[in-house]
Amino acid sequence: MERIRFTSLDVFRGLTICLMIVVNMQGEGAYPILGHADWFGFAVADIVFPSFLFAMGNALSFGKTDLPAGEFFVKTLRRTVIIFALGYLLYWFPFFKHTDAGWVMKPFEDTRIMGVLQRLALCYAIAAIAARYLGERGLLALSAVLLLGYWGILLASAPPELALTKTGNIGNYVDQLILGKSHLYPWDEGFEPEGLLGTIPAAVNVIFGYLAGLYVRKHSPGQFVMIRFICVGVALILAAVAWGTVFPIGKKLWSSSFVLLTVGIDLIVLAGLIAWIDQAKQKFGVGFFEIFGKNPLIVYLFAELLAVISWQFDIGGKSVTGWLSGNLQTYVPGAPGALLFAVLYMLVCWLFAWTLHKTKIVIKV
Repeated sequence: MERIRFTSLDVFRGLTICLMIVVNMQGEGAYPILGHADWFGFAVADIVFPSFLFAMGNALSFGKTDLPAGEFFVKTLRRTVIIFALGYLLYWFPFFKHTDAGWVMKPFEDTRIMGVLQRLALCYAIAAIAARYLGERGLLALSAVLLLGYWGILLASAPPELALTKTGNIGNYVDQLILGKSHLYPWDEGFEPEGLLGTIPAAVNVIFGYLAGLYVRKHSPGQFVMIRFICVGVALILAAVAWGTVFPIGKKLWSSSFVLLTVGIDLIVLAGLIAWIDQAKQKFGVGFFEIFGKNPLIVYLFAELLAVISWQFDIGGKSVTGWLSGNLQTYVPGAPGALLFAVLYMLVCWLFAWTLHKTKIVIKV
């Protein structure tokens, strides 16, 4: 199949990175709807990470499918390890901390192992291997097995009153057993939101992104594809709501109903982009998000590293981030100020992406 790019898919990826930076950088006082649901429920921020996975699946559909088995597995393993390692190093960075005894290396035993990029890496590996050996029907069947199997594991491994709770679900036990408590997310009752078991249903987001990208490649992003995506998206959302009555929608647990809901939303958003870009031939906003989408992984790393660095240095007893945000709150208080700070931060990251674009630098892992 000819390896060509479609603008609507590239813009979707850029839009995802843009929104991810905005929701991550709002800080205190943000609009509640732009935050994450505490456990079950759904908020705007909850769509970002699954859309990142969906976008990765889109990109996967443009990869070479005829590589020899050895070369394929070396390439897949290499990319998985690199993305996982980047995520781990991001949490370990800046590698040193200041104590009463001076600067010492941050201990490995206190470093979080899992995270956004780490889950992304594992989901990529699962989806890439599945896509190589399974056709479209096989991938749909595998997705059903993974979603139903995850639900079954949760229900069968703990009493009903604990099976879907934050500290009582089997995924929490698996993470503590394999990773250790000191290597888990430290700010949510010891619960790791990007845990090992939750990677199983999260891989389905990548698989559906792959199937969507494959469908666009086969049929081109026209009205037929747009209508089909809307119909499937609505059907998945309705299925998610129905399933959610017994397996509630929740990002932190990454429930199977949450997968159906987010995939449904992503398909409708992608259909909207096809209507705007490919059908109506509109240009407004396209170039802005395309620039974000050319180097999504590097832009995400830049955004996270810049945030970590700004938290390490103080101005007037506050971190650089806190000082800037606090001063902005003087002029634009409350939630509007928190959102404005996040948008301005996102624009700084866009300038970094624009610099890469102007110098024709595309960094691939």
